[in-house]
Amino acid sequence: MLLLLLQIADLLLDVLRWIIIIQAILSWLVAFNVINTYNDFVRQVLFALAKITDPIYRPIRRIMPDFGALDLSPLVALLLIIILQMVLNHAAAQVVVAGI
Repeated sequence: MLLLLLQIADLLLDVLRWIIIIQAILSWLVAFNVINTYNDFVRQVLFALAKITDPIYRPIRRIMPDFGALDLSPLVALLLIIILQMVLNHAAAQVVVAGI
């Protein structure tokens, strides 16, 4: 049961990692005027991704210094997610070895 919960948490972290990557790429495309933000679908996708990622970025932005237009909070969030996944995978391996 514990192994299943660890695998579900790992899967959710994978999904979150892809959401952050997609949001970062779309923000670059908007910044370089590649994507038209007047399109309703594009605006809704950007709004949804912002609603998902802002609670993750907000604490990171409070701690990190201001770099002006350069926002490194997605990179920090990705690094934290990768570290958390490594911890979860190690815990899952310990569960398998212990036979719990």
